[in-house]
Amino acid sequence: MTTAMSSLRPGWERVRRRWRASPLPGFLAWWGGELRALLPPRWRGWFASGADWYLLQAVGDSWSLRRPGRAEPLAEWNEAVEGMPARAFGAALQQVDQEDLRVALLLPAPQVLRRRLSLPQAARDNLHEVVGFEMDRQTPFGVAQVYYAVRELDTPAPAGRCTVELVAATRASVDPLLARLRTQGIAVDAVDVARADDRLGVNLLPPEQRPHRAHPRRRLNLILAAAAALLLLLVGAEWRHNREAALATMQAEVAAMRGEAAEVASLRQQLQDNAGAAGFLAQRKKNTVGMLELLRDATARLPEGTWLERFSVDNSGQIGMQGQSQQAAKLLDALKDSSVITDAGFQGSIQPDATTGKERFYLTARVRQAAAAKPAAAASSGDAP
Repeated sequence: MTTAMSSLRPGWERVRRRWRASPLPGFLAWWGGELRALLPPRWRGWFASGADWYLLQAVGDSWSLRRPGRAEPLAEWNEAVEGMPARAFGAALQQVDQEDLRVALLLPAPQVLRRRLSLPQAARDNLHEVVGFEMDRQTPFGVAQVYYAVRELDTPAPAGRCTVELVAATRASVDPLLARLRTQGIAVDAVDVARADDRLGVNLLPPEQRPHRAHPRRRLNLILAAAAALLLLLVGAEWRHNREAALATMQAEVAAMRGEAAEVASLRQQLQDNAGAAGFLAQRKKNTVGMLELLRDATARLPEGTWLERFSVDNSGQIGMQGQSQQAAKLLDALKDSSVITDAGFQGSIQPDATTGKERFYLTARVRQAAAAKPAAAASSGDAP
């Protein structure tokens, strides 16, 4: 497990470094502070940042506990007095959530060695191990004799290199303090360096000596995050289902409308066909001479003493008249000016009938179309005085 963690540490450090260099941490911190400021004061503690640090410092046999950035102590006690450390420490931290409580042991600045180093950029992914290899060259101590931490500085560095600070304290000076705290029942989360009323911000304790704390709140947050992700997936699936249902409904409506449109187009075509047929019949009726008009005109023009034995009109407008007349030759002149009969002529010869004493004839003609008959009628009316 340790080997696996060591192999993953360079990549993890690279991700952490890029995250800290990005503007997102600052923005999220500012945004969270603004949101917390909108809450009632009693609620703001519920949305705190999590870790609540307290600084512990020794002066001889006495200890003082204070908040970062504040000079006045929250509690002071003498470890020589039996029971006093537990009472003072517990009373000072009575209102603090034990899950968020973090205690840092501060070392006086003179007991700590701080040295700036210039390292290649490739060393940034594994600064702790690289500086450990260089410990005996950069300090009078070996790596087994010190507790140390390395932090990267923002100061300018030559191209291809980075500037870091080594912070180290001998184990001989730190271990007795840790032992004294253990006898008092106090566990520390970090060993840091005092800087004015605050701390430097490093942790000299190696990972194996740091207390392993359970994080029920983190577990709850993970559960809530998983529930939120699950709800988000369910919402997305429901939204997709609704979209698919709406699409299916629209497709069914479009298919129904397409069928109705086809039916309307069929009815429109049928209506156009019927209208065309009706128009054709009306036009044909308009352009066709009626039988009554044809009989009336023939009756008016045939001279006295003429009667017909047969009068026929076929579909092509061919007229056939068979009968007897006293002067059959004058029939052509009588039909010449007709507005409905044209192209009159005898078929065969005119023969006398011995029984009646009249002339038997067979005359053929054609029905004059109405479109041609009207101009002729108009011309004849225009010629009249």
